[in-house]
Amino acid sequence: MSVLELRDLSVTYRRKHLPDITAVAGVNLTVERGEIVGLVGESGCGKSTLGRAASGLLPPSGGAVLFEGKPVTPLGRAPRPKRERRIQMVFQDPNSSLNGRRKVGDQIADGLELATGMPSHARRARVGELLEQVGLEPRVASRFPHEFSGGQRQRICIARALSADPSVIIADEPISALDASAQAQIANLLRELAKELDVGLVFISHDLAIVRHIADRVAVMYLGKVAEIGDTEAVWDEPLHPYSDALIGAVLHADGTGEMPEALPGDVPDPADPPTGCRFQTRCPMVMDRCREEEPILAVTHRGDERAVACWLHHE
Repeated sequence: MSVLELRDLSVTYRRKHLPDITAVAGVNLTVERGEIVGLVGESGCGKSTLGRAASGLLPPSGGAVLFEGKPVTPLGRAPRPKRERRIQMVFQDPNSSLNGRRKVGDQIADGLELATGMPSHARRARVGELLEQVGLEPRVASRFPHEFSGGQRQRICIARALSADPSVIIADEPISALDASAQAQIANLLRELAKELDVGLVFISHDLAIVRHIADRVAVMYLGKVAEIGDTEAVWDEPLHPYSDALIGAVLHADGTGEMPEALPGDVPDPADPPTGCRFQTRCPMVMDRCREEEPILAVTHRGDERAVACWLHHE
């Protein structure tokens, strides 16, 4: 049983006097314990929306999110079911994730109380252990967030996520707000913790070089759909979907930072009015008549490497 499973997940944003936008349009994805799944794509492709829906922060408009085989309840006014507190998120900006008026040790202890029910006399020692686990000294528990660097604050956010004894962590652009020296350190820390603690990790990022380094599998998103998914090295070495090929090719020919360019060539369709057929057809150099008429499904190819791609070029 997968620790996290998305079944035909859709998320639609309703807009007054404007057409609705379906930011996630029928995505299927699984995450196993100890597995790191990278989620990449241009800005606006639906990565963060998918992550928030998977964690229960956004209600799906269609499909289902299953955590350890049972449906996830979208967050509301009622307390979250205790079982679902083992789905944790690490957000992009640690400055806004932490309460500047509270000591970091108290904020980490909140997770121990709410998710595990640990008594107060045992929390201080456990907070110290969690801080050590993310590379910080236990004594810093008495400090406030403004006393730390950006990378250190993100480590504190990771420790807070770990305090809930998670089965899966969804990291939404966890390194993009950090300086270059801290980015690789935080990415490596998340990878080490996922493997050591047998925790599933969804790593959402613009940095393809980092994703290639830490992810076991990578899913490439375009306009709310997964265009290709498979073993990270296989996708990187021989991308099958023209979008994956363009994305990785642009990074390889960039300045060496691993960051995606601001824009790839071609006209990006309005997400409120995607084209009939393949959504990538307006930017694809190999578009066929069938691409304009029929939307390809995400299907495993006959290559023997369990790669799935939504492209008529690779379907019989």
